[in-house]
Amino acid sequence: MPEIQLGAHTVRSHGLKVLKLHMHDWLILLLLGVIEIILNVIEPFHRFVGEDMMTDLRYPMKDNTVPFWAVPLIAILLPFIVVHVYYFIRRDVYDLHHAILGLLYSVLITGVITDAIKDAVGRPRPDFFWRCFPDGKGVFDNVTRNVVCTGQNHVIKEGHKSFPSGHTSWSFAGLGFLSLYLSGKIRVFDRRGHVAKLCIVFLPFLLAALIGVSRVDDYWHHWQDVFGGAIIGTIVSFFCYLQFFPPPYDTDGMSLTLYFMVVCCSVLFSLPSASINTQLCIQWYCLDWKVRQGVGSVSFTQQIFVF
Repeated sequence: MPEIQLGAHTVRSHGLKVLKLHMHDWLILLLLGVIEIILNVIEPFHRFVGEDMMTDLRYPMKDNTVPFWAVPLIAILLPFIVVHVYYFIRRDVYDLHHAILGLLYSVLITGVITDAIKDAVGRPRPDFFWRCFPDGKGVFDNVTRNVVCTGQNHVIKEGHKSFPSGHTSWSFAGLGFLSLYLSGKIRVFDRRGHVAKLCIVFLPFLLAALIGVSRVDDYWHHWQDVFGGAIIGTIVSFFCYLQFFPPPYDTDGMSLTLYFMVVCCSVLFSLPSASINTQLCIQWYCLDWKVRQGVGSVSFTQQIFVF
């Protein structure tokens, strides 16, 4: 494959054009943000918690090892920094835009799924007893023996949001996306046996896993909550990454499929048979624009350079 000319598609030259082409994607992203806010405001399902069920819900209330405000910094800001570093190296606005969009979609879709399940399930946290009865004196309904909480409403509300873990799902969504992004950029699966590359890719997953473990250590979640959150975040990150980038194991996995097409077109324009090549390029470009990577990046690149 011919060498790609760097710096040809920057934020200044193509940024506004890319944003306009994906305006609907950003509007849907904004809608996801509104839904996420609503899900955090509404009251979760208050599951029946009987007196005999309190045995596993008497863990002490502790502060968060990883505060709520720190999760977006770790799951979003850290990948943002890595993506921007790569942009300053390659000057590829398509990669920059799609990486940011894919990352935000990964985190927000995960957040909506997580909080929707939280509100629907209403599983009590391990420290629910002390949230419900801050004075340590349990009060239960005379007939059903269900809890009659005497604590603060917002503390009790938060106590019904154990499954799945939001800290964990957000961390795996953002850092999982980062791992996939790095695996493509440093070509982890180039079959050259450089295990050091694999260690780099596993670091974000390790950080996400440690955040999940902290939720169990702080008695804010049961281990099942953390396990479920990790699965949700990881699966969503895979889907969102593959929506915008070739698979990491792809021969050209370090580059964005759409960026390949723009480069291919620019190369074809300079060939002697420009009129024929231009027609072929436009046909392929428009087809892929409609189906969004309906043709694999490698096969497309190989096919288009045969002409």
